[in-house]
Amino acid sequence: MTATSDRLAGLEAGHAERAHERAFAALAERLEEEGFSADTLVGEVQKFEVALPSWAFATGGTRFGRFSGAGEPRTLREKMEDAALVHGLTGAAPRISLHIPWDAARDMEEVRADARRLGIGFDAVNSNTFQDQPGQPLSYKLGSFSNPSAAVRRQAIEHHLHVIEVGKAVGSKALTVWLADGSNYPGQMSLRGSFDRVRECLQEVYAAMPADWRLFTEHKPYEPAFYATVVQDWGSSLLLAQALGPRAQCLVDLGHHLPSVNIELIVARLLGVGKLGGFHFNDSKYGDDDLTAGSIKPYVLFLIFHELVLAGREGLAGFDPAYMIDQSHNLKDPIEALLQTVDQLQQAYETDVRPLVAEARRRRGGALDPVLAFRASGYRAQKTVERPAAAPGGAPTHL
Repeated sequence: MTATSDRLAGLEAGHAERAHERAFAALAERLEEEGFSADTLVGEVQKFEVALPSWAFATGGTRFGRFSGAGEPRTLREKMEDAALVHGLTGAAPRISLHIPWDAARDMEEVRADARRLGIGFDAVNSNTFQDQPGQPLSYKLGSFSNPSAAVRRQAIEHHLHVIEVGKAVGSKALTVWLADGSNYPGQMSLRGSFDRVRECLQEVYAAMPADWRLFTEHKPYEPAFYATVVQDWGSSLLLAQALGPRAQCLVDLGHHLPSVNIELIVARLLGVGKLGGFHFNDSKYGDDDLTAGSIKPYVLFLIFHELVLAGREGLAGFDPAYMIDQSHNLKDPIEALLQTVDQLQQAYETDVRPLVAEARRRRGGALDPVLAFRASGYRAQKTVERPAAAPGGAPTHL
């Protein structure tokens, strides 16, 4: 940048700062009139933290293809660099969630050193038995934990035991299990037997976890199994969590529901029985569209957080939800989408609290406007040079 452009950038930043201070003062006055303290609310916003998924930093894919973006990360270290940037701009995303084997690393001490250098930690680890990996001896085409073959089930269990070891190495405290097991036609699998086999496999995995870990079971109504998914709804997930033990809970992915499903009611029911483990935040129009949270149904976010705020105020026993983003960015810049999501999760619905949330970011060392700050930083252009595009036909990092 030239001296002139530097001076102009400084003037713009100063103008944005003054505009923010005026907006925050006006909102604080309005809130005071209604009996609320703006500083108290800023403090509450500052307490909110959400984990970032490693797989969301690269361009996602569909059944029809994947179109790589410029400067997207190619390694775990580069994903962690992008995660550190998002946390730096928002002050609210201090942990990254690893997906194994996508994030496999030979030198875990090096991974931990990178995390310390970047100022981030690690959230829940995620398993993958919905794909066959290179060199894998047995296929998951007919399922993993639900597979009729004991050898395939053993392979899937061993994978999860390995994931636990990876999690222990980086300091994770939870394991998230999503299974693609299911069938497309009647008669392809035993509806009762497949569920029983999943429960038995999970019991072995649960027993292998450290005593201070939690296991999150995740439901999904369809895709890739369109006739019968083994863990297809919150009731199935709850049955598994209850069968496993007190450290097994249900994870609610906002995209894993059919249209018009009352997700906040599901949240309330799981809260009532002490089995709400946490959330994967995203948004959808039809089902698992993996869109930016709040972009389609912002009112649903409000209704869900209403239940969570009530549970927190009541001091509900065992209330400790884990928050994470789970999105696939096919057309948007992944970093911008994640910045927008963190912002949306901190917003209200009827009151424009953007100045309050921006003030919370500023007090944590973040940016008043993370997306504009990201664009002005030149980070994407720099990484485009540093990270040459992979050869066409490379393996996708998210399906």
